[in-house]
Amino acid sequence: MAASVLEELAALAPVEAVHGNMDEPALKAGLPEERIVEVEGVRIGMVHIPGPRAGREERLVARFAACNAVVYGHTHVPEVTRHRGVWILNPGSPTERRRAPTRSMISLDVEPGRFEPQVLRLP
Repeated sequence: MAASVLEELAALAPVEAVHGNMDEPALKAGLPEERIVEVEGVRIGMVHIPGPRAGREERLVARFAACNAVVYGHTHVPEVTRHRGVWILNPGSPTERRRAPTRSMISLDVEPGRFEPQVLRLP
């Protein structure tokens, strides 16, 4: 992704992001590999590359131990599951579906202390 895309998004609303493997060097230099954000008392860990499929959920829960959810990317395949009480979320991709059945993103309905994720399938 280009830094200009992140700037356009930030002009619309606050943005919290981590860098991905395909981001341009300037954007990658300005974003962390992982981060934790808090929204309405819900802690959300973020990372782009989650590592190998085998053991992924356990690794993510351990890596972000104090979080209610972990959001990852890289695979372009949407996921909304729970592992040991922690939401494991992958929004897929709104632009490149690759191996996913459709393009997608995740909507989070956030209320104090809780939230509900939903995969939105895009045409």
